[in-house]
Amino acid sequence: MEAEIAIECDNARIADAIVDAVSPDNSGTPAGLSVKTRSERKKVITRISCRQGFSTFVATIDDLLFSIATAEKTLRATTKLLEQASV
Repeated sequence: MEAEIAIECDNARIADAIVDAVSPDNSGTPAGLSVKTRSERKKVITRISCRQGFSTFVATIDDLLFSIATAEKTLRATTKLLEQASV
């Protein structure tokens, strides 16, 4: 099974930061599972290839989306705090 997930961000800087945040999880995957994440302009693009069964495939996608959402929330909160501090 394979999937390519593309998520559009507000800008390229945020996309790059999200890729940096989630990419460590992509290394060291078990045999039969490959996860590669990259940024392309304002998009975070992840390609998943799984030969370990449907439940592993779905769990991998779920984990990826949770990690991206967490990174995005953290970036938004940090940006807001920095903006408040500079006022």
